[in-house]
Amino acid sequence: MQPIDKLLTAADAALRTLFASPRASASSPATGQVDVPLGTEEKKRSAAFMRVNHVGEVCAQALYTGQAAATRNAVLRRHLLEAAREETDHLAWTRDRLDQLGARPSLLNPLWYAGAFALGAIAGRISDRASLGFVVETENQVAEHLRGHLEKLPPGDRSSRAIVAQMKRDEERHASQARAAGALELPPPARLLMRAAAKVMTTTAHYI
Repeated sequence: MQPIDKLLTAADAALRTLFASPRASASSPATGQVDVPLGTEEKKRSAAFMRVNHVGEVCAQALYTGQAAATRNAVLRRHLLEAAREETDHLAWTRDRLDQLGARPSLLNPLWYAGAFALGAIAGRISDRASLGFVVETENQVAEHLRGHLEKLPPGDRSSRAIVAQMKRDEERHASQARAAGALELPPPARLLMRAAAKVMTTTAHYI
């Protein structure tokens, strides 16, 4: 893949993620769910959690695309781009649920995308194993967040809960696949830094 091809692929992915309406290849887990009517505060809480989850999927697209642009390994590049395509389902599901709840995505999505893309590109340049290590740690942290959301989402919001539960299973699978591919275990300082960055992002996206 020539540099210009990588640049065009990365630019196309950014534009699609940030400005296009994502289309899922699989039906949303919310399909067929019958929700209990939500009160005003419950609806706001669900919307806030789904906005955070949507941001996480924006970052997943950016991270995988950045890693794919940086790696010299053609096999790994295809794997990363395929993973990004799978994450598009999550992007579409969370955006659809936000629309249903009458809520908007985070206004800072371009900022989150740029930061995650840079992180992915740096990891990809270090080594393929380090790149896969970032995938494992990212997916583990996302699955942990999703587990917490399942505990806090209103019980009657079955649609959001079904989406989050499926996303959690998918993220855990992605982490296992990256680990099996030879991911390098990241040192504790790197994991702590990623957690701190994720905390800032999720706290901000909860409201903005």
